[in-house]
Amino acid sequence: MLTIDIVTLFPETLAPFLAASIPGRAVAAGLVRFNLVQLRSFTHDRHATVDDYAYGGGAGMVLKPEPFFEAVESLGPTGSVVLLSARGRRFGHADAVRFSVGERLTLLSGHYKDVDQRVADELATEELSIGDFVLSGGEPAALCVVDAVVRLLPGALSDHESASSDSHYDGLLSPPSYTRPPEYRGHVVPEVLRTGNHADIAAWRQAEAERLTRERRPDLWERHEEEQ
Repeated sequence: MLTIDIVTLFPETLAPFLAASIPGRAVAAGLVRFNLVQLRSFTHDRHATVDDYAYGGGAGMVLKPEPFFEAVESLGPTGSVVLLSARGRRFGHADAVRFSVGERLTLLSGHYKDVDQRVADELATEELSIGDFVLSGGEPAALCVVDAVVRLLPGALSDHESASSDSHYDGLLSPPSYTRPPEYRGHVVPEVLRTGNHADIAAWRQAEAERLTRERRPDLWERHEEEQ
């Protein structure tokens, strides 16, 4: 079973998502265990202070290192300890696969202006970002990572093919999907998808995946071409 620890100031914002849909079913099936850790539980003053002013001045508050270090030490993690940060390397499908085959993953969710750099340098094993934008806190990013990881656990989805046909699984964007009705407000489902010819359908989907990747993500297409 995979254990995912999330160190956060706002566990109440995470709990409903982790109990719903695929994450919730994965918990019920014994595939994953979520452990929400309140950062304030590792403070030692009567105000449960987790932040302070930045050395050198400047706007915004910085989360102190002590609560993070003590929280992680209390867990005794043996796997990856990830600080979710706008300065981090971009999280990708390969990371989700790597985490999904591990036994433990600890996610550190920052908040306010920043997290003391010693958390990134001395505590976290890696620093990851989910995109080139800034969030108010690391909780939404943690949920993105959790969802990407948990859906790859064997048995989390009804069948593996559902995940293997997703975008990024093989380095390409996924082809378009259609369902009934075959015609809606003058817009029709491509004829090839209604022929029942599996070879033609597979060829169409591959061509569409390649077209969309070339048009929308030339960086992915270039990498895909290099790996062929």
